[in-house]
Amino acid sequence: MNETLKNFAALVLSVIVVHMLYIGYIRPEAAQLIDFAASQGQTAPRNIVVLIKDYEQQICFILLLWGCFLIAGAYREILKTKYLYSVDLINDVKIENAADTTARHDLDVNGIIDRLDKDIPEDCRKSPLVHTLRSALWRYSSTDNVQNLSDAIESNLEAIAVKQDSENSMIRYLIWAIPSIGFIGTVRGIGQALSQADEALAGDISGMTDSLGIAFNSTLVALLISIFLMFLFHQLQRLQDSQIVDTQDYCDKYLLRRIR
Repeated sequence: MNETLKNFAALVLSVIVVHMLYIGYIRPEAAQLIDFAASQGQTAPRNIVVLIKDYEQQICFILLLWGCFLIAGAYREILKTKYLYSVDLINDVKIENAADTTARHDLDVNGIIDRLDKDIPEDCRKSPLVHTLRSALWRYSSTDNVQNLSDAIESNLEAIAVKQDSENSMIRYLIWAIPSIGFIGTVRGIGQALSQADEALAGDISGMTDSLGIAFNSTLVALLISIFLMFLFHQLQRLQDSQIVDTQDYCDKYLLRRIR
């Protein structure tokens, strides 16, 4: 619930910041440039503030900021626990039959589970690595079967992949929604241009060109924003996939080999 409220607050903040920027600078500056061009008998200049002055572009920038916040939050959750992969969390080995030449090394499973629950920082206990280790050790503690432990690791990794995919659903929706909003601007601009066809036939094409500018500018800005957000999202997916692989390698190196 706290995460939902945090994301909603980020959306509200994005709306406020972008709206203040538009009413304070972008739209007044664009109106000034357009009025000056009209007084000179010229079409609207291809200035950046003119390209992004419409409502569709404003919505796209709001969604861009919100999407960047969601992606940055996912980056932070992965990077803040990355150091765990260089730490041996299963370092408590109890030697039985030490006098025997074929001494057996058994893990104090319950002690390791308690240490994972108490000694690990609270913000790291929900990390994929700690969650996988705890679940696998619980399974091994109750069954004393290595195969069950291995199956628990595999099932946990699959569940983590599904969870990450589910958490990325809003980001994927934003990447889809931004070009769609741009196309809405295109439809609106073309509709306005067609409604001014009579004026264009009479010789005044300024209204039609301005409306067509709305159509093409909204699509251009939306596609550029979508490309940028897609790049960030693919980097996030690459990091998430790497986290799952690192978790598997860690379990093989520090857990399965010792038990076997």
